[in-house]
Amino acid sequence: MQKILITLKKTFFSSILIVSLMFFIGLSSLFIVVQQASYATTLEELKLIPPEHKPNSQEKINRAYEYDPGVGVQEEQRQEAYEQAVKDSESLNTIEKAYERNLKAEKQPDSQNNIVTKAKEAVENVIGK
Repeated sequence: MQKILITLKKTFFSSILIVSLMFFIGLSSLFIVVQQASYATTLEELKLIPPEHKPNSQEKINRAYEYDPGVGVQEEQRQEAYEQAVKDSESLNTIEKAYERNLKAEKQPDSQNNIVTKAKEAVENVIGK
């Protein structure tokens, strides 16, 4: 009988301990206040940039440089490629020239692959295969 009472006492205290821990965890979560990110804009902010405003290429490049110099370089290259594509699309002759230019660029040996093949050949010469 005493063993039963001892086990009941242990289970009662452990259940009280679990309930009290759950209560304190819940109570501590009430004190944690997290500032949620707000993606909403105000009417005044919307009036600053009119919807019909389209930034030109130089404004886009300047904004990219403000973000990161590497992004600015990429934006410049993208703009130059776009302008070249617009120039190439003006007539049929320039389209053919652009096609030939692209073919030449693809046919040029890739320097990275060339270095790798030369390294493989050097290793094979050293090993003696």
